[in-house]
Amino acid sequence: MTGRRVVITGIGVLAPGGSGRKSFWDLLSEGRTATRGITFFDPTPFRSRVAAEIDFIGEDHGLSPQETRRMDRAAQFAVVATREAISDSGIDLGALDPYRTGVTIGTAVGATMGLDQEYRVVSDGGRLDLVDHEYAVPHLYDYLVPSSFAAEVAWAVGAQGPSTVVSTGCTSGLDSVGYAVDLIREGTVDVMIAGSSDAPISPITMACFDAIKATTPRHDDPEHASRPFDDTRNGFVLGEGSAVFVLEELDSARRRGAHIYAEIAGYATRSNAYHMTGLRPDGVEMAEAIRAALDEGRIVPDAVDYVNAHGSGTKQNDRHETAAFKKSLGEHAYRTPVSSIKSMVGHSLGAIGSIEIAACALAMKHHVVPPTANLHTPDPECDLDYVPLTAREQRTDTVLTVGSGFGGFQSAMVLARPERSVA
Repeated sequence: MTGRRVVITGIGVLAPGGSGRKSFWDLLSEGRTATRGITFFDPTPFRSRVAAEIDFIGEDHGLSPQETRRMDRAAQFAVVATREAISDSGIDLGALDPYRTGVTIGTAVGATMGLDQEYRVVSDGGRLDLVDHEYAVPHLYDYLVPSSFAAEVAWAVGAQGPSTVVSTGCTSGLDSVGYAVDLIREGTVDVMIAGSSDAPISPITMACFDAIKATTPRHDDPEHASRPFDDTRNGFVLGEGSAVFVLEELDSARRRGAHIYAEIAGYATRSNAYHMTGLRPDGVEMAEAIRAALDEGRIVPDAVDYVNAHGSGTKQNDRHETAAFKKSLGEHAYRTPVSSIKSMVGHSLGAIGSIEIAACALAMKHHVVPPTANLHTPDPECDLDYVPLTAREQRTDTVLTVGSGFGGFQSAMVLARPERSVA
């Protein structure tokens, strides 16, 4: 490693409740929810019938008809978020060395919506055992391979350096950015376009989560269905979206006068090697990821001003990470505000880690901790300061964000102001 420091200079977001980082932040800071009854298909046969959908038409966001025909919905999200991030950063793509500009995009389920729709077409609604390929769209192969997401973003920005898709389930959005940081630190590239995208709200995804009862059946009150850390919670609300960042080396960003949201000071990921969907109740593997991320950033636990929790709204997860915060932060955990934005924008699987990084960077910019919506009756086992219902004004110089994914993946990232003293 060269010791280069990596900062965020551009943010692009597509999330439920509004397009763009401003609408996204307005929703979070106002504590509004974007969860609703599913409208993309008839949800009547399913146990869970709520989701956090985005009202999105590609052409309204500058995509051509050819692009919307070629790309799955999640790939469209990624390209639109990338364009916003580039504009926000003010970076001159033409001045960059294309071979030292790379892309990492995270996704958990790839082109689920495109594959689901096309299977219905080529199988005649599931009636044909032997599907008829002549009815498939010409770009069906791009739906099959998630690497097409990174390719589309690379084409959009002219990046000819490393181009990778990271797929580690629900930690993909953290892990893709963490990998991008490593590439800049080691000197392989100078600029990375990094983030994640998922559009999983489809019958097959709903059926999968119904089978393990991970999603909430509270379809009679969709606006209040996502209830992380609340004693009445009974599962997460599926969401969709994308967040993409411009990452560059600190000194280079300063030379060009870029606005710097935050430095990515530390990142680590661990596995529990325990169970595909189960979590150890003591949270030891998440605690270890947090400790490692803090150590990499040379940050003591008492310096953490805010924790963006995974906060999915399942009994198992919320208690697991509460234990992990106590193990990793010690007594400081009881003094640190914690919140889950999934209460407002749902759980967009592989995309949510990057969306939460965006929330953390904006929280630092505005000195506001977003709330945990719908938290009226705290679970006695979740006894930390989970910032219920209303945003809180507070200076945030160092923020911890964490993710937990099926397969036992646990990831942690620390964002900090670059002006801090580095030991």
